[in-house]
Amino acid sequence: MSTPSLEQSHPAIWAALATVIDPEIKRPVTELGMVDAIERGDDGSVAVHVLLTVAGCPMRDAITRDVTAAVGKVKGVTGVSVTMGVMTDEQRSALQTTLRGGQPAKEIPFAQAGSLTRVVAVASGKGGVGKSSVTVNLALALAAQGRKVGIVDADIYGHSVPAMLGVADSRPTQVEEMIMPVPTPSGVSVISIGMLKPRRDQVVAWRGPMLDRALVQMLSDVFWGDLDVLLLDLPPGTGDIALSLGQHLPNAEVLVVTTPQEAAAEVAERAGTMASMMHQRVVGVVENMSYLPCPHCGAEHRLEIFGSGGGERVAATLSERFGYDVPVLGQVPLDTSLREGGDAGKPIVESDPTAPAAVELTRVASTLAEKGRGLAGRQLGLTPTSKL
Repeated sequence: MSTPSLEQSHPAIWAALATVIDPEIKRPVTELGMVDAIERGDDGSVAVHVLLTVAGCPMRDAITRDVTAAVGKVKGVTGVSVTMGVMTDEQRSALQTTLRGGQPAKEIPFAQAGSLTRVVAVASGKGGVGKSSVTVNLALALAAQGRKVGIVDADIYGHSVPAMLGVADSRPTQVEEMIMPVPTPSGVSVISIGMLKPRRDQVVAWRGPMLDRALVQMLSDVFWGDLDVLLLDLPPGTGDIALSLGQHLPNAEVLVVTTPQEAAAEVAERAGTMASMMHQRVVGVVENMSYLPCPHCGAEHRLEIFGSGGGERVAATLSERFGYDVPVLGQVPLDTSLREGGDAGKPIVESDPTAPAAVELTRVASTLAEKGRGLAGRQLGLTPTSKL
């Protein structure tokens, strides 16, 4: 005899829970598989166990409040207690299928075995280290060297890439179900969640499944054409986007950006380790804000405003941890032109190519470009389970 479903065993309570709308996905929690268990005591008390999509969900208090209020209105209920758990990978996958209306996941061209596009994700452990500036300038430097380059601004909450490229108010063209990335004068194509919002000042407050959908949409719904390099500007840290990237693009390489000080280096190591956990290769470290060329003595005298050694520490730690060489690809100096170019939408490698920061970023781009198109050395995204 089959076990009755929660809807069958507690119809009144289930009906009440069906009125509780997930604050972010805007669907009933019963449809999303978030109601894991319902227990009703002889005294009329009801215990509801709710599964969150991710641990530390910012909407947990709102969900608890709404579930308590809805179930408390059911006739005969004397009290309500709500406990929280977290969905398994399988349950999250089922939720994504539900959100897609039962349709199979869209194909990401860069994840296919025959793709020749090199995917490089630019990551950092913390915000404020200049990760987006590095991404944008590397993209333009690669384009200037003859590469076809695209940028996915995957920093969903802090999408600053369009403004840095001078296309913050541009919107992509949609052809049927296909989205065309926004071109820039440099030849670099870009897509950002900021370009898909109705208003530029609209706040994005998403979590797990919605973040994953946004990333997949920017990778699969956008017609990128035949790219040599696709750069992804990741959010800082080791959250949902980093996990989604590892699942959808296990062949991606990761470039870690840090600053010289100890605090930044320590968290940058975590970002690199996260990439390795997702079977991605860390291709190198860029130390940004490395030093200030002395305004009196010249570049030969370096003023270490934020200390020194952070990039070398990250590279050495990751090299030892992974068992392969993770080099320091560049040390980008503090440069007012770098900041001014980002604010004005004119990146320094184009607006002031002889500036020390521009020269160093162009050198990093040349190093990355040394590896041409091809499948040799491509990560397979496999984990060995046993030895022969």
